[in-house]
Amino acid sequence: MRLLRYTTRQRTYTGASGRRANQRGQSVIETVLLLPWLVYCFCGAFDLGVYSYALISAENAARVVGMYAATSASVAQNPTLACTYALAELRDSPGVGNTSSCSASGVVNVTTTYLATGADGLPAVQVSIAYTPSQVITLPGLINGSMTITRTVEFPIWG
Repeated sequence: MRLLRYTTRQRTYTGASGRRANQRGQSVIETVLLLPWLVYCFCGAFDLGVYSYALISAENAARVVGMYAATSASVAQNPTLACTYALAELRDSPGVGNTSSCSASGVVNVTTTYLATGADGLPAVQVSIAYTPSQVITLPGLINGSMTITRTVEFPIWG
């Protein structure tokens, strides 16, 4: 029986990581080249999360104001109290903070409209909320300028 002997080329490793010295430099260069793109993607994902939260908050505010305004016809025609409910729902959203009024030129605009005949033929109230969130991180190419979120709901009058 004949034994075969294999020989391998000897490699010199330096350090405890077991990498060759020339591979460490390549990793540093790759990290330096990719780091700006990773930061850009992280900031874009963060900004997308903020706008998603603002969208959900605006939807909740429209629902809450619609449920409040649907209690009676007189309440449906009073947008001042509806604004209070909308601001309470949007309080933690970016740009709202301690805002105390709703106006067409402000961050939050609430409009309530009494409809004698709604979608189902009954008296209804239509609530529209326009919310302009402040931009948290300005990233060129992703979201330019400001964005206005508008949500409209219609509820039948209950009382």
